Amino acid sequence: MQERSSVAELASILRSELNRYSPGEKLPSSRALVERFRVSPVTVSRALAALAAEGLVVTRPGAGAFRADRPRRGTARPGDTSWQEVALSAETPGEPVPRSVDASAVLATLAAPPPGVVELNGGYLHPSLQPERAMAAALARAGRRPGAWGRPPTEGLAELRAWFAREIGGAAGAVAPSDVLVTAGGQSALTAALRALATPGAPVLVESPTYPGMLAAARASGLRPVPVPVDTDGVRTDLLAQAFRVSGARVFVSQPLFQNPTGAVLSAERRAEVLRVAREAGAFVVEDDFARRLAHEDAAPPPAPLVADDPDGVVVHVCSLTKITSPSLRVGALAARGPALERLRAIQIVDSFFVPRPLQEAALELVGAPGWLRHLRHIAAELRGRRDALVTALRQELPEAADIRHVPSGGYVLWLRLPDGTDEFALAAAGLRAGVAVAPGRPYFCAEPPAPHLRLSFASAASAGELAEGVRRLRAAYDDIRA
Repeated sequence: MQERSSVAELASILRSELNRYSPGEKLPSSRALVERFRVSPVTVSRALAALAAEGLVVTRPGAGAFRADRPRRGTARPGDTSWQEVALSAETPGEPVPRSVDASAVLATLAAPPPGVVELNGGYLHPSLQPERAMAAALARAGRRPGAWGRPPTEGLAELRAWFAREIGGAAGAVAPSDVLVTAGGQSALTAALRALATPGAPVLVESPTYPGMLAAARASGLRPVPVPVDTDGVRTDLLAQAFRVSGARVFVSQPLFQNPTGAVLSAERRAEVLRVAREAGAFVVEDDFARRLAHEDAAPPPAPLVADDPDGVVVHVCSLTKITSPSLRVGALAARGPALERLRAIQIVDSFFVPRPLQEAALELVGAPGWLRHLRHIAAELRGRRDALVTALRQELPEAADIRHVPSGGYVLWLRLPDGTDEFALAAAGLRAGVAVAPGRPYFCAEPPAPHLRLSFASAASAGELAEGVRRLRAAYDDIRA
């Protein structure tokens, strides 16, 4: 059964067999279905979910799936939503780029894998690495603060803006609290920046490869991503200048520190060149500084953010607490100067009014607690150990397939160049069948990729031992697609 159509095929087979069971009778276990149909646990889960959505089965966590009771007479007929296909695809006159929303690559990093599957495609710290007790205590303290449940300033709490300003601008005070807006995480800040700085239909320069969530946000805003290649020293600034000239773009989105997915750090020479090229083009640089707090224990002191060297408002800085804490602590910041800051503020007010005050208060409590620096040191050591464990396992198990051209000193991913001709989607599907979740490289490119790749996360697995087991399963998957 091919992976792409297996969910629909399995759902169809199970639907046709439901008459064998009485209402309320338990269906075969997920493990039995996996063995019988030789599909992945994900396929079984999705097929059962489709039948549950149709009201044909009922799933009970820990108990299994059961045939639903017969529908009552008089149940309303299903609606016909086919008209929406026409309405949603209609182009607006004067808008050359139709808007589309494809969140599939982002969902791959958000969805929890089925039980027993090693997660090497996640975008967040494993729960064992998250400061759950510290966050719970911070939230409890925040909830007791006078006025904690009242309306906050639209720009964010003054104390939190000041903390972000110190984190971004350093001791020299290159960024003022008045330059900062508190946001609902990094993704929200990126989306706001794209909408504020570029008009629908405009080109936006992006690193290639780059974060798929940013590409999805750009396309959903009607923008045209234009790729600029990245190497181990960051974005190719010679090609950046050329891309500005050819495209006429006025926005460039960059991850200068521990770039996702390559792990590259923008070199000192290229840092200055990025700012110079952008100034000459009359363009903004959106600096996505998502990984600053994810430096490894053996990393050199990271360079200051680009915005710290930019008094003229070329750089719009984005950062967040989410990656270093928890997916649910969605608190971040935008730093900008001049009219761009006012536009960003207006967009945030229109979109969401403000970030909930209890969440801001909890973030303040967390970063002000004595354990905050201990948590940062703990994560730095853990990420270094897990990175080394993953690199060692890949070089032992997949030496001919996993070309590791850069071992990062920060972040949480390895970017693998696969042999020419490898079907990365088939490898990912075979990986799921073998019990390991990995991310194909294609969604990280906005144009044709130069080669097949895989992105592996070493932060989302439970331990170094689980990373090694995941690579062993990936080896089996690689052998499967080449058999």
